[in-house]
Amino acid sequence: QVQLVESGGGLVQPGGSLRLSCAASGSIFIINAMGWYRQAPGKQRELVATIIRDGSTNYADSVKGRFTISRDSAKNTVYLQMNSLKPEDTAVYYCNVFSNGVLYWGQGTQVTVSS
Repeated sequence: QVQLVESGGGLVQPGGSLRLSCAASGSIFIINAMGWYRQAPGKQRELVATIIRDGSTNYADSVKGRFTISRDSAKNTVYLQMNSLKPEDTAVYYCNVFSNGVLYWGQGTQVTVSS
């Protein structure tokens, strides 16, 4: 089993920044990919960003140039640096990890962008 613990969400004004963290622990052998998704009220969960084993990254068009995904492989931790936040970025953010052939999800952390 793999456990994911997220942190870093909160309330921020438009134009502000937040950094999310997601630490994976448990029976981890190889992490093939890590990512962030988000779900706003009344909407489906959507991809925000992913990073795969070789370090390649992928972003949703809506966050390109504003968000950066990174990882610390030694700590099995993935980060999401979010800059120039907009009200439409308000959502619950979930991290996921693909490891040992299984996709694991975190419990989610709320990000609210409002003045």
